[in-house]
Amino acid sequence: MKRFALAAGSGVLLALAFPEPHWSLLAWVALVPLLAVALEVRPTAAFGWGFLQGAVFYGITLQWLFTFFRGYGGMTVWESAGVLGLMVAVLSAFTGAYTLGVRAMRRAGFGWALALSPFLWTALELGRTRMPVIGFPWNLLGYAVSDHLGLVQMVTVTGIYGLSFVVAGYNALVLWAWRERRGRPVWAWAGATAALLLAGFVGGRLVPKPQGRYTAHLIQLNLAPKTEYSADWDVRHAAELHALDALSIAAGQAAPGLVIWPEAPAPFSMQDPAFAARARKIARESRSDFLAGVDEYSYPPGQAAQAYNSAVMLDPAGQQTFRYDKIHLVPFGEYVPWRKWLTFAGPLIGGIGDFTPGTRRAIGRLPGGTFAVFICYEAVFPNEVRQFAERGADLLINISDDGWYGRSEALEQHVNMARVRAVENRRWLLRDTNTGITLVVDPYGRIRARLAAGTRAALTASYDFRSGRTPYARWGDWLPKLAALVSCLALAWSFAGRGRPSQGK
Repeated sequence: MKRFALAAGSGVLLALAFPEPHWSLLAWVALVPLLAVALEVRPTAAFGWGFLQGAVFYGITLQWLFTFFRGYGGMTVWESAGVLGLMVAVLSAFTGAYTLGVRAMRRAGFGWALALSPFLWTALELGRTRMPVIGFPWNLLGYAVSDHLGLVQMVTVTGIYGLSFVVAGYNALVLWAWRERRGRPVWAWAGATAALLLAGFVGGRLVPKPQGRYTAHLIQLNLAPKTEYSADWDVRHAAELHALDALSIAAGQAAPGLVIWPEAPAPFSMQDPAFAARARKIARESRSDFLAGVDEYSYPPGQAAQAYNSAVMLDPAGQQTFRYDKIHLVPFGEYVPWRKWLTFAGPLIGGIGDFTPGTRRAIGRLPGGTFAVFICYEAVFPNEVRQFAERGADLLINISDDGWYGRSEALEQHVNMARVRAVENRRWLLRDTNTGITLVVDPYGRIRARLAAGTRAALTASYDFRSGRTPYARWGDWLPKLAALVSCLALAWSFAGRGRPSQGK
């Protein structure tokens, strides 16, 4: 019962460190109970306790998915619970692998196991991110503390994985110091704590605060999520669309610049003459570049029509100058993987669409510099966003329809992750969403302007372009790859070089 409480309690503590309520200080000790259990049980039991911790953590932080599956996926209660349970089980297996690996490393000694544990945690986060088809790096450990301005600056070199490594390492150090209660472990813990406080509080005050020279108008449409549309949808919603046109044009006329519409739960397409005319009108009358989320289609000879989740931009003359087709689609939201076997999941895409992935990371141009767009779910993949900066984008734009999340904690979780993309690449981030949360983030991670969720409004804010590549944009996921190498060597060394089980230090 004690071990159950420690493992489950670890999951609860870690969940509380994320939005909401985002008590980030808990992240620095949340793994301590889990490590204490893992290092005193048999290897097979260590996996089980790690799996339990993951099930509690993901069960709490991803519970909003049940509402999504149930409300918009057309699934029954049992089908929704089944898909969520499968996702939680897959993600929890990574936590189980972590505790199993740490327990195996104890063959080389208690101290060595703790010292090597952050490498293993970081390597497994890379695995969770890069897992084929269903990779899901939602709420990586480092995001729990990414709101600390001084600490988050390290991600320009390491990506979010560097913060995960630091937090995992501090948890291991806390357990080492608590177990020894004297000598070098305690001094090491005290020194690490002082260094973190210095970086977090003093370092945050030293971070520059750049000013924007250009103006963007981010239009929060606040359209209700739907999975089916009648042929006369635009007629039925004429009043809403007229209000959005007026809001967009007025914002641009007051300060010409860039007008953005987000990914939207509406049948917007440049291949629809009515919407194309509306888009040209907004661009011309606002005297601004107009970027909008749309569904675009192609009709390959002899094949079914292919739909794309896209972003297009028109210049102030109404001419289309840019298009990006979303590359990383949402499994079970924009397409169904393994459709042949998962027949029950078909309703999830019934009205949302079965999209085709794009193939090109398009770079567009605005007066002042270049930009790139990534759409919704793509914001949680560090390596994919950084490729836009590496290819020369001086500004990052994220459009998203988070209305599917309702008013759940997923809204803040998604913002928390997207914000780190700005810091990793030292770029301004314009994030426009359908129902919220719409905001502007500077290259150091400060939220400079923000709209409340659930409102229809225009967020007018300054931004700028920034060239040059950060070490992370240049080198990518070098840290978790190094961590994976160290972990493999450590496990091999534990079994071969120090081949006898260790029960002591």
